[in-house]
Amino acid sequence: MLALLHTSPVHIPVFDALRDEDHPGLELRHFVDESLLDRARAEGPEAVVDDVRAVLQRAAADGARAVLCTCSTLGGVAESAGAGIGVPVLRGDRQMAAAAVATGARVVVLGTVESTFGPTVSLIEEEARRAGHPVDVRTRLVADAWRRFETGDLDGYARLIATTADEVTDADVIVLAQPSMAPARQLTTTSVPVLSSPRPALAAGAEAAGHLAPSVDSGE
Repeated sequence: MLALLHTSPVHIPVFDALRDEDHPGLELRHFVDESLLDRARAEGPEAVVDDVRAVLQRAAADGARAVLCTCSTLGGVAESAGAGIGVPVLRGDRQMAAAAVATGARVVVLGTVESTFGPTVSLIEEEARRAGHPVDVRTRLVADAWRRFETGDLDGYARLIATTADEVTDADVIVLAQPSMAPARQLTTTSVPVLSSPRPALAAGAEAAGHLAPSVDSGE
């Protein structure tokens, strides 16, 4: 069984659908706590370390063989807090970051909340050092998008993100920092590669949980 830590319930059907497509038979258990992101945005990710660790411990106690944190703001916190709980803890954007580094040196990170930029940029730079590839990482906030997400206008949210991605021309690769942004990838028309995290994240989580499946495109 793979446990997933989300900060929004909208991710549950996304990951369930990906499981059905790519990893049939994999049991998923979803843990959702929207307050974690609210507090991390207001006080910084370190403010929720103890609460994240408590969720990870509960997931392990419930029988999870691995835990995947899908929130990009909390991914690094989850990795650190997971030390010693007895099962692998993965951050959902690590595979995407590695793919970005492999694609090119000029990386533009799009986000809809500013709290994701620090953790995402740090992760891309970490993966660049690991690969021995220099990178130039820039960030761009998609104005007004998060307000649409919060009001449930997911179509409008995706369209705004796609429009912003299509405006990026001076990049080798565009990274959609948050898993909620993934649907925008299908709406973009840019020739610049656009990467999102859910599919490669679930593939890594499935492998960590001992459920092997055919390899998938790391860009989705």
